[in-house]
Amino acid sequence: MTEREFVSVFRSSKKGDAYLFVRRGQKWDDLPEALRGIFGSPIHSMDLLLTPDKKLARTTGKEVLAAIDEKDFFLQMPEEQDTYIVDFKRKIEQHRK
Repeated sequence: MTEREFVSVFRSSKKGDAYLFVRRGQKWDDLPEALRGIFGSPIHSMDLLLTPDKKLARTTGKEVLAAIDEKDFFLQMPEEQDTYIVDFKRKIEQHRK
């Protein structure tokens, strides 16, 4: 794992609160096709110099850097909601009315 890396952070156009961390300058087409399909169009959020000791909202710099070294990206998905099923059923019922 590198000691520090310039990374770009993108948010998903399809999934709320999903973020993708990649090396700055990473070509979108070089990432796995399945990831690109699920993530949708990337919306640039920020660039930052990431170090292993950096604390992020839901992870650490160490985790992100290790994933980037291993697979060229780190995907941060939204936290699961406890009421997900209830909310989903409510939306279906509202749609039927």
